[in-house]
Amino acid sequence: MKKWVEKLLFGLGVFFAVLLLANFGLNIWLKTQLPKYIKDNTDYRVSYKTLDVDLGTGNIFSTGISVNSKTPQNSNILGVQGTIDTLKINRFGIYDALFNKRISSSDILLAGPNLNIILAKPTDKKKGKKENPFLFENIKISKGKINVFRHTKQKLLSIQQLNLSVENLQMADESEENKLPIVFDKYDIKGKGFFFRVNNVYALTINEIKTSNQQVRVENFNLIPLLSFEQFKRFYPQKAKLFQCNIPEMEFKDIALKKNPVSLSKASFQNPVLTIYNTNVVAEKKSTKLLNYEINLDNINLNNATIQVLKPDGSNSLFAKNFKLNIDELKYNKKTSEEVIPFGYKDFQFSGNNILYSNHQNFAIGNIVFNPKRGELRNVSVTPNQSNLGRRSIGLKVNHAVFNINTLDFANKKLNLDIKDVLVDHANGIIKIGDSEKKVKKTPRESRIEFVLVRKVTLKNSNITYDKGGEPLVFNDLNATLNDIKIAPKPNNLGNTINVKDYFLTTKNFVYKTQFYNLSVGLLKLNKNKAQINNFAMKPLVSRAQFIKMIPVEKDLYDIKANQIMAEGNWDLFSQNKFIRASNVTIQSADANIFRSKIPKDDPKEKPLYSRMLRSIKIPMQINNLDLKNSVLVYEEDTPESAGPGKLTFSNFNMNVKNLNSAKMKGEPTRVDIKIDCSFMKLAPLSVNWNFDVANQNDVFNISGKAVNLPAEGINPFIRPYLHVTAKGMIQEMLFNFKGNPTSLGGTFNLKHKDLKVAILDKNNQEKKGVLTAIANLVVRSDSGNLPEAVDVEDVKRDPTKSFFNLFWKGIEQGLKKTLIGINVDKAKKTVDNTVSAVKDVKQSVKDLKKEIKGDKVSKEEKPKKGFMKGWFKKKEKPETE
Repeated sequence: MKKWVEKLLFGLGVFFAVLLLANFGLNIWLKTQLPKYIKDNTDYRVSYKTLDVDLGTGNIFSTGISVNSKTPQNSNILGVQGTIDTLKINRFGIYDALFNKRISSSDILLAGPNLNIILAKPTDKKKGKKENPFLFENIKISKGKINVFRHTKQKLLSIQQLNLSVENLQMADESEENKLPIVFDKYDIKGKGFFFRVNNVYALTINEIKTSNQQVRVENFNLIPLLSFEQFKRFYPQKAKLFQCNIPEMEFKDIALKKNPVSLSKASFQNPVLTIYNTNVVAEKKSTKLLNYEINLDNINLNNATIQVLKPDGSNSLFAKNFKLNIDELKYNKKTSEEVIPFGYKDFQFSGNNILYSNHQNFAIGNIVFNPKRGELRNVSVTPNQSNLGRRSIGLKVNHAVFNINTLDFANKKLNLDIKDVLVDHANGIIKIGDSEKKVKKTPRESRIEFVLVRKVTLKNSNITYDKGGEPLVFNDLNATLNDIKIAPKPNNLGNTINVKDYFLTTKNFVYKTQFYNLSVGLLKLNKNKAQINNFAMKPLVSRAQFIKMIPVEKDLYDIKANQIMAEGNWDLFSQNKFIRASNVTIQSADANIFRSKIPKDDPKEKPLYSRMLRSIKIPMQINNLDLKNSVLVYEEDTPESAGPGKLTFSNFNMNVKNLNSAKMKGEPTRVDIKIDCSFMKLAPLSVNWNFDVANQNDVFNISGKAVNLPAEGINPFIRPYLHVTAKGMIQEMLFNFKGNPTSLGGTFNLKHKDLKVAILDKNNQEKKGVLTAIANLVVRSDSGNLPEAVDVEDVKRDPTKSFFNLFWKGIEQGLKKTLIGINVDKAKKTVDNTVSAVKDVKQSVKDLKKEIKGDKVSKEEKPKKGFMKGWFKKKEKPETE
């Protein structure tokens, strides 16, 4: 053997001998001196029954270990107190333990540990972060009992009967918020009596955890408030909600806890009960950073859940039983938490029975099924909440509602929703809206909607009453379809716009009731291009006498019927840019009675002319042709002085209107031409031509007409109450041609008559004044012969508080006075007045003569004491006997 080989072997022998002696000596030193060394050089006291250390591998085996902190009151270091039956450590970092005061190992086994661990006080970030004195990659614990406390001695974590195998375990060295105190990758765990204090408000408890083949079963999971609801409101006045949760049984697979992420798959929760207490506090927005937790749940199932949300007074805001939810790939992180829905998902399925929700309305849903593509509800009812009545009150029942969804997404905190179709079947009930709503000035606010599109909405077999301010609008047997409803934010952020591309609506026995009227329709059909109304009626709910007592100022009372109203064209009544463009509107067989009493006070408001009224319509409107056919119009008016109402009747009424408009449709004509043909007072034909230009701000108008072969008795019902005159004979032809504006009217008037006689009545319109009548007829030319020359109707002043027809009648009245009644009566009255004056003079002369015969002095200023008519008809006395 060569010498170098001998030397090598000798050297190796010496090395191994030294190593063996060193290892033997180290074990003797560790057994005798290590506790003292640890006590002198670390913050802990350690004792043990046996200890074996392999210096080469760093493996340690020890039994009967006891660990205690030397200074339990020092909150700046990790505090440990307790015992360990058996400790086995692989690859122990001896150098770190001796010089860095840090215990590190690749693997550690603890059998029967009973430890109380007190976390170090959170490190001041300005001074740097303090390292954890314990670093373990993998750990196994059997029959363990571990309690972890915050530096304040407040319990943070507690586990009884723990059997655990964890890979890559990391323990936090400080109790920072949003940090998990213990995180790991792989695991195998069994244990009982788990407790974790989430914060000062909540604690989490678990009775038992079992694992098998990476499947975890948890029994009796509880999230428990540490405060009563009253204490919570007192100590946390800015927090809006308090939660409580119990899950009797849950299972999940492949849980992984890292510094912030929490991930698991196939989570199943059986019979969970969630209770939420609301304080009605609007939480202030804070600039603090969002939670750092990240949650990834591959698949989550809630079976037979119960959810209860309570109002501050303890009543239910939401209550749901038999609640089922399945969510696939649920994610929560910093990005999702900033969205309207603070978590993301791949898919979900939700269903529930007997769901109750309450705000100022109570909502009850018999059954609901909902997923990202479809939703269905059955037996839905809405009732008013008597304890919290709002401005809107709804009492509604819906048998069935279903909808299909193309897209449901939230991006950049805004909703993107595309609904394929919605069907609502058998909706029955009433919607009430009070009339005391105060208009609140809107402030710009960014909308939560990016876009909402509902491609089709169908309402079937429904009966709905819409009651606003005590004026119900009743839709019976309502069927409606709306297509392409688009909702988008306004550019100024003042709410949203709604546009409807197309719609179709039918309803039978439609009724609208107001204070004075009941409006009814036998059949209503409406779409974007055609409207049909059958059997329209507008009937007063009160008598004329009641109506007069109920109105503070004069007002018309209407009684209207129409067999049918048809309209064709194109209009949009739902979108932001509303308009009406009708090519033709036809009203068949209308019967209208308009009554006005002059007994109430005059309405002091200015009455605009029709051109101005049309111009004030806010939306563009253009009706090319409007026909009123085979109708009857009756206008009645009474005054305190009149004996019964004056009455004008227009039968066989036919009217054609061209270009009825609001002067807001570009490129369309604005002149309105009206042609009327009717029978006046059911006695004579009357034709009228009337026109005005809506765009003309001066509101000028022209109205002309002609009536022929009108018996004079036909105008008595109207002239008798006001002029206290009646007429007999024939008005062969009456012509008028007026021009006017908002202040006055003028023009010409012609009247051809035959066999005309007039009668002058007293103020009660009962007794004929014989003398005036006789004198009037003496000067009346009973036959006008050929059509006389027109008289001028001049400067007829308009009372701005009166209607257009009041001004028109004043023009007719002036023409009648000048041609038929007024001149002749004036002549008769003038003749009578002259005769009366002459008789008075004669009578006074006789009296003066008598006084002179008796020798009395007569005063020139003495006036007769008896009226002319009384003295004239007094019976003469017999002469005295001498």
